[in-house]
Amino acid sequence: MEFGYFAQCFVPDFGYEDNPDWEAQRIRDNLEISQLCDKHGFKYIWSSEHHFLREYSHMSCPEVFLSAVASTTENVHLGSAIFNITAPVNHPARSAERAAMIDVLSNGRFELGTGRGSSSTEVMGFGMPGSPRDPETGLADTEITRGLWDEAIRQIPHMWREGAYSYEGDSFSMPAREIFPKPVTKPHPPLWVACGSPGTFEKAGKLGIGVLCFTIGTPDEIAPLIEIYKNEVASCKNPVGDFVHDNVMCVGFGICLDDREMAIDLATRSHMYYYQCLVYRWLDTFPKPDGIPEWPALIPEPTHDEVKMAIEGGSLCVGNAEDCVHVSRQYERVGADQYVISPLTSTLPMDVVRETIVNFGKHVIPVIDTDPVHRSTRQREAALASQ
Repeated sequence: MEFGYFAQCFVPDFGYEDNPDWEAQRIRDNLEISQLCDKHGFKYIWSSEHHFLREYSHMSCPEVFLSAVASTTENVHLGSAIFNITAPVNHPARSAERAAMIDVLSNGRFELGTGRGSSSTEVMGFGMPGSPRDPETGLADTEITRGLWDEAIRQIPHMWREGAYSYEGDSFSMPAREIFPKPVTKPHPPLWVACGSPGTFEKAGKLGIGVLCFTIGTPDEIAPLIEIYKNEVASCKNPVGDFVHDNVMCVGFGICLDDREMAIDLATRSHMYYYQCLVYRWLDTFPKPDGIPEWPALIPEPTHDEVKMAIEGGSLCVGNAEDCVHVSRQYERVGADQYVISPLTSTLPMDVVRETIVNFGKHVIPVIDTDPVHRSTRQREAALASQ
């Protein structure tokens, strides 16, 4: 199992009290940690794309952020988690261009993670029809985006592959135009999609693309979803891209310190649960679990005992190296191919985040990830060799 870092750019309002440059500092902090990951055995840097979601994520231009990472790193693959490829937000031709440019600048290290957005605030902000939360279900209706994503993901590989590309479709059309630049990765960068429900895991498998699992839960709760995907991708004969990309990435928090008790104590006061409340404040297509109050009411931060229980159950990667190996093994056991940590979706001090990255590189990653080659690279090269 491989390891990555997730740059979300969480910018809680209260940070401005001590630092008027707080937003810019958080962006720069994510860049610094991405560079540190490159030196300590992490294989991926992932960057989200969100718009208009105050505090939760100020990462509105992942292509710019990842280009900065590309210019200052050598080994990590750079993944979009996600690019919103629906036509009203980003025209599919622009998504193909952006992805190819990062791939060129990184010398073939880019991987295209895609999605359709999970917030009516984002969807309606770009003029797409949608509705606020239903008073009975608590969910927003952004169903139109499903078809927009499905159309775009099938066309982007054609844009990379063909000379003069033209298309007449439901959500976008364009006359014959050649898309530049072309990716340097052959046949093209690996494709991924953000997944949360059983149906999206199943569809990802049928399309032969990787899964970006943002489902909140324990490894055992996520296991049935991974099983659905693995069953489908194993029988995929006609992938949407030029090769079957069998890969599951799961995201979690992360604190790895020499001092276990300090790590646990920090987890009780680093605003992890404040961040979770923002998830359900803004991502209103997500079903809300029991116990999550309506914003602005907040979940109390976890107690020391609750953190220890979460470590044991594998849902919280906090503690010393032994704890972090234990949690990572739980994800590996249920079929995850990559575990990604996001310590800056909190208010942890930067020295703690730096120590976490270094300790993962010294004591966790070498125990679990013994293959120097990226899983996606092996699959892509095997497909090329079989042609």
